[in-house]
Amino acid sequence: MMWIRNFVGGEFVDPDENAGFDDVNPATGQVHARIHEASPELVDRAVIAARRALPAWARTPVPERVAVLRRAADLLAERFDEFAAAEVADTGKPVTQARELDVARALSNLRTFADVVATAGLESFLTDLPGGGQALNYAVRKPLGVVAVIVPWNLPLLLLTWKVAPALACGNTVVVKPSEETPATATLLAEVLAEAGLPSGAYNVVHGFGAGSAGGHLSGHPGVDGVTFTGSSEAGIHVMRSAAARVRPVSFELGGKNAAIVFDDADLAATVDGLTRSVFANTGQVCLCTERVYVQRSVFADVADGLVERARALRMGSPLDETTTTGPLISRTHRDKVLHYFELARRAGAEVLTGGGVPTLGGDLDSGSWAEPTLWTGLTNVDAPVREEIFGPVAALIPFDTEDEAVALANDTDYGLAASVWTTDLRRGHRVAQAMNVGISWVNTWFLRDLRSPFGGVGLSGLGREGGASSLHFYTEPTNVCVRL
Repeated sequence: MMWIRNFVGGEFVDPDENAGFDDVNPATGQVHARIHEASPELVDRAVIAARRALPAWARTPVPERVAVLRRAADLLAERFDEFAAAEVADTGKPVTQARELDVARALSNLRTFADVVATAGLESFLTDLPGGGQALNYAVRKPLGVVAVIVPWNLPLLLLTWKVAPALACGNTVVVKPSEETPATATLLAEVLAEAGLPSGAYNVVHGFGAGSAGGHLSGHPGVDGVTFTGSSEAGIHVMRSAAARVRPVSFELGGKNAAIVFDDADLAATVDGLTRSVFANTGQVCLCTERVYVQRSVFADVADGLVERARALRMGSPLDETTTTGPLISRTHRDKVLHYFELARRAGAEVLTGGGVPTLGGDLDSGSWAEPTLWTGLTNVDAPVREEIFGPVAALIPFDTEDEAVALANDTDYGLAASVWTTDLRRGHRVAQAMNVGISWVNTWFLRDLRSPFGGVGLSGLGREGGASSLHFYTEPTNVCVRL
């Protein structure tokens, strides 16, 4: 059985046979590797290695640092299919998605942040002093230090490189804790970065779970200078408590209960196409996915019928079959959670338009963590399936009459990550998008991202912003220098 090992100080650590756990392919339920769980002592070694590597890497000129990222992108491209296969084995997602989204976006992350950091600057001010003379104020960026990077299982490589690329480009060193469900690509990236010329200790990987395991040890480690975390809101609260003891900066992208608003003047064909993606992409396991769809009453039936037709056309099957559109949920445990909400919806009086159960796919796939794409009507904002994040292939369709009502319904949530507005009235699109209490509002599209723009959430959806210059703000500390001339 293959072992997925920890990577500390530029070397893979031989696994302790008694400190391992299974890496399960959620499409089949079969174990395909063993994962070495990092002990507290090994986490400590990783942080020490990162701290030792920090001074030299921080002093490395920016052009040399970003050149390492560009070489890493080129090397990752050469191993494109290997990374895609690792994502498929860990997540069960269709291989077409792994190629077109996960690995492709990882390449973009590495290259984009190399460009962002290479061209970044800071303001300077020439000040006239009372009584004559001048002073020059300018700022220099210094790395934040040793950064703990904790990433989830839904888009493992994409979100890992989204954080690691700017962190390294800014001169930080990192200790990565990938999800226990999806450890493979973080480990493969260690090989790529080492070959690209990243110094030993600048990138470390420790495997394990959250509280009481590698994640808890890392987020609370006194040698860590900042924590960037993507995951559930509940887990984020625990990480924040750990970081608070030393008043360390944190950047959190947490859960979402995202809304879409469909007005009666929307292009319905384009809207149904967009909603199909936003509800069911990655089996609904994207923090940006739509779980609440508010539709103006006059077109409610048309939108519902269109979404049902599209949901029933989705194809569940082997992740290696290029005609498969929809993969499994990440685990049986997570599927139990999703199925629990299916039951809560039934108790609340929901009408199941499509789905609502577990499919029979045949063969090994029947041992996987599958759930049917599901749509409900008959629920309201007071019902748990509409208020709480499910993180599965599901949405509630709810009618509205007026723009003000739609905005109020969409904003009636403790979360605030994303929203989408569907209308051909451009003025209304701008107006409603800006009225959403979220970090990102789309108009007539979904999941369209410019990596230079700020990204993050409000409320239970997170704290801080990353992307473009916003990433530089988190991963560096500016020092102002004032010189009297």
